[in-house]
Amino acid sequence: MLRQVKPRSAAGKRVQKKREPQLIEGAKPALFMKGTNTSQLVTSVFRDMYSLKRPDAVLFSKRNEVRPFEDPRPLEFFSQKNDAGLFVLASHSKKRSHNLVLARMFDHQLLDMIELGVEKAMSMDQFKTTKSAVGHRPLLVFSGDAWESTDELRTLRSILLDMYRGVNGLDGVDLAGLEHVICLTAATSLAVHMRTYTVQLKKSGTKLPRVELEDMGPSCDWVVRRHRAPNPEAWKMATKVPKELKPKKVKNIERNAMGDQIGRIHMETQDFDKLQTRKMKGLKRGPDEEAEDAEEAAADDIPSFAKKARRDEASE
Repeated sequence: MLRQVKPRSAAGKRVQKKREPQLIEGAKPALFMKGTNTSQLVTSVFRDMYSLKRPDAVLFSKRNEVRPFEDPRPLEFFSQKNDAGLFVLASHSKKRSHNLVLARMFDHQLLDMIELGVEKAMSMDQFKTTKSAVGHRPLLVFSGDAWESTDELRTLRSILLDMYRGVNGLDGVDLAGLEHVICLTAATSLAVHMRTYTVQLKKSGTKLPRVELEDMGPSCDWVVRRHRAPNPEAWKMATKVPKELKPKKVKNIERNAMGDQIGRIHMETQDFDKLQTRKMKGLKRGPDEEAEDAEEAAADDIPSFAKKARRDEASE
């Protein structure tokens, strides 16, 4: 742990205040580090992921002897020193070839971690197509039912969302500002395919444009290896919503699973005979109908024994 130094200048106070917890967090900075040994395959994927994360990313040029599954203290040191919440570590060994480790921090302590192996990849330089601008948020698409099957894939999805989601608290999406799409397909519980496309808006003859996707890179296939689940208490603290951001509860108003607002109205008992409807000439009652109603009402006032005597006379 780094020693906490009390700031002595106004600039130091601003830096310390910026590092304090915020109600609406900005984009999470990520550190991209290399281990003692790396391969050309994992380095190409590593650099392309860094390019997609820029400008909220720091690339370490020097190699570091870091083994996060055995000792996470070096990651915690770098997290506090650089105020980073995400890590991507590239390494290569005989036992775990073309290895990528994605880690996430909370309060500068390791929260969870997932290890991936790169089986096949094509870098962005191999695709001679247009690339998205730096700093644009991608559209993340998670395809496949396997994302909900294991804790490893749920952790991987959560970390990737944190890495590329950008600034929180946006109200809407500008279609013209959507430049690239990252599609992640879970073929099985251990195999994940990553594909990146640029969005091309073509003329369609209507107000809405015709959307086409063009390969941009990187394109890689991952296999899931080791996994470290978060501590339940730390996860509860990390996902806690501040009171200031909790929506105020309104009486008789709820939201369903899709986020739609549902209201409940309490009304008195209605008398449909007195209900005012649209007056139409064709719906007015004629004199014959009023006479029949009067006869029926008069017949209802006759006692039952009198009605029976009349029926007997009619039958004779």
